[in-house]
Amino acid sequence: MIEALFVFVLGAVVGSFLNVCIYRMPLGESIVWPGSHCTKCKKSIPWYDNIPFLSYIALRGKCRFCKQAISPRYFLVEFLTACAFLIFYNLYGLSYQALVYTVFVCGLIVATFVDFQHRIIPDEISVGGIFAGLLLSLIKPYAAQAKYELLPIYDSLLGVVLGGGIIYLTGFLFDLVYFKMLKKGPVDGETSSMGGGDVKLLAMIGAFLGWKAAVLTFFLAPFFGAMLGLANLIMKKEHTIPYGPFLSMAAVLCIFWTEQIIYFVMPSLKG
Repeated sequence: MIEALFVFVLGAVVGSFLNVCIYRMPLGESIVWPGSHCTKCKKSIPWYDNIPFLSYIALRGKCRFCKQAISPRYFLVEFLTACAFLIFYNLYGLSYQALVYTVFVCGLIVATFVDFQHRIIPDEISVGGIFAGLLLSLIKPYAAQAKYELLPIYDSLLGVVLGGGIIYLTGFLFDLVYFKMLKKGPVDGETSSMGGGDVKLLAMIGAFLGWKAAVLTFFLAPFFGAMLGLANLIMKKEHTIPYGPFLSMAAVLCIFWTEQIIYFVMPSLKG
């Protein structure tokens, strides 16, 4: 019980740092210096106003100095990160697997919230995540469970190539048909259908979860994005949506159920 509480609190503290990354990375600011400060009045935040959950509640979601509202995103990110830490601890204990998944999900949380607001995914997360996933695969304990199971590093490398490659190729072919054959080139303000950030994010997912999960994430993500895409088209007349959050949602699903989903779709592979 005490260990679980410690893990939850640790997750909340890490979530507080992720909030710094979410706000500063898109602006090109250092995530280390200066210290925490109000984004409105720029005054430094004292330590007692920077306690995850408690400070937000005590201050009623407002800055102590300028009384401007603090985005509920700060509370949400801390809560999601703390829950992620606790879930992986309960499932895997203090193990290699728990470490990999918590690092991975932290990257997804930053990518998701930045992409929703700015329509970009920082390279520090996607490219950095690719290298982190490859590095962690080198130290992964290996015990083959199937005759043709790949070594972790090969699975990770193939995940990077297939993850990034399949989404890049899909975007390229779509643009070729949509822009060149149907519209004879993009109109003002219209860009390619698949951003480079999404390509690198799925490559990162492959680095952490392997090639099967990368391919499955590619096919699952559109189901998560379909409703928002339709609403966006009807209400705002926009054809594009931030796709990173839906890749992230699909990837989280794949953490727990990659094999089960594959066998459900193709039961012949189970034997």
